[in-house]
Amino acid sequence: MIARKWFAVLLFCGAAAMTGVAFGQAGLEKGKTAPESPGKKPAAGQTGDRSTLQERFADYQAEIDSAWNYEIIVIDNNSVTVKKVVFSLCILMVGLVAAKFLIRFAVKRLTRYARMKDSAGAAIQKVLSFSAYCLVFLFALRMVNIPLAAFAFLGGAVAIGVGFGAQNLINNFISGFIIMGERPISIGDLIEVEGVLGQVEEIGARSTRVRTGENIHIMVPNSSFLEKNITNWTLSDRKIRTQVSVGVVYGSPVREVELLLVRAAVENQQVLKHPEPFVLFRDFGDSALIFEIFFWVSIHRVIERRQIESSIRFRIDELFREAGITIAFPQLDVHLDTQRQLELRLTNRKESPQLDEK
Repeated sequence: MIARKWFAVLLFCGAAAMTGVAFGQAGLEKGKTAPESPGKKPAAGQTGDRSTLQERFADYQAEIDSAWNYEIIVIDNNSVTVKKVVFSLCILMVGLVAAKFLIRFAVKRLTRYARMKDSAGAAIQKVLSFSAYCLVFLFALRMVNIPLAAFAFLGGAVAIGVGFGAQNLINNFISGFIIMGERPISIGDLIEVEGVLGQVEEIGARSTRVRTGENIHIMVPNSSFLEKNITNWTLSDRKIRTQVSVGVVYGSPVREVELLLVRAAVENQQVLKHPEPFVLFRDFGDSALIFEIFFWVSIHRVIERRQIESSIRFRIDELFREAGITIAFPQLDVHLDTQRQLELRLTNRKESPQLDEK
């Protein structure tokens, strides 16, 4: 929006200046070449008014021409004027806006007909955008004959900035292109960054935007994906294996527990049929027999895995209640040694010194 406003302002200024020059030239030529009608002589006052008006137009034209052709700098015998700068800015703004919309339209059509992934389309769009911006910039300079040497002084400033204060920026910028090329993460992947699970929404030039299950956006620098350990849950496909643990009291029929756990997983429509769910008798716990049911699911959202696990726990509780199997809870057994007599003592509390004085 800001770029469009500035473009409209520059275009209006350029059009106004060019219109003023055209009107000035037209008025001056008309005043010089207008034929006098035969048999009619202008009055002395009219002649003076016309000459004054022509002089004013000439003055305005001279001022506009001097401002429009004001020489800002001369580089390699090429002068950089205000007119060249305005024209180059107009060409640059129009070219950037046109390139942006054309590239976006072309990438959408390409991903639709070529059946490409969103991450591949985003990578192509980024590369084409940067290339188009550079070409538009060079074309704008070429159209107004502004030499590239005019920006030579920026090279030293950029080099100093890169050497002292832009290491992280350049690092993230280059890391973004490496991520787009190598594709360790893609748009739509479920990743885990420092214990936080989220979905990749956009891979930018400097950082990557990740949305968590709480609808919170996290901006992760691109260099973090190359320097730290990142867990990508959906790198090759969206199938993951998850599990639900449950403990039953001692003395429960373990084979029946196994069948009920498998039944709870198979009856869920979101659990994949292949690979098949299986149960492991994990351990003899302190107060329960620990079982684990493993099953495969296909996830597309952050919260989807937890929802499936919750529905299976509800079903396990219903099946265990119908079968009369008790889900264990933490408990502690106290054993008394009855081989010896227990000695019990009942003592009164000592009377306070105040009562003794009474």
